Amino acid sequence: MGKKASQTCAPGDGDADSGAKLFKAKCATCHTCNEGGPNKQGPNLFGVMGRQSGQVDGFKYTAANKGSGIMWAEQTMFDYLANPKKYIKGTNMAFPGFKAEKDRADVIAYLNTMK
Repeated sequence: MGKKASQTCAPGDGDADSGAKLFKAKCATCHTCNEGGPNKQGPNLFGVMGRQSGQVDGFKYTAANKGSGIMWAEQTMFDYLANPKKYIKGTNMAFPGFKAEKDRADVIAYLNTMK
């Protein structure tokens, strides 16, 4: 029996293959995530999971990102990806967020492979 619509998806429940497709469709316009990849409009996200916000060399972060003190773990990334501008007030991230919890979990599963 499948999950009921009212049930929530946990941050660790994602599928990396689905997340890779979502990343390519929704994130790759502004971010790379390969080792040594360039910063674009957003920073390179290789190794982002487990790292503190605002730490990629050569990327000009807002003071809000640098000073947030956020460590990117599954739960913090899950919450951030729901509404980045609400989670870090003052961020320049233009993406409005993934409303579907499954999409967020999938992207996190993919980011967890990029290290």
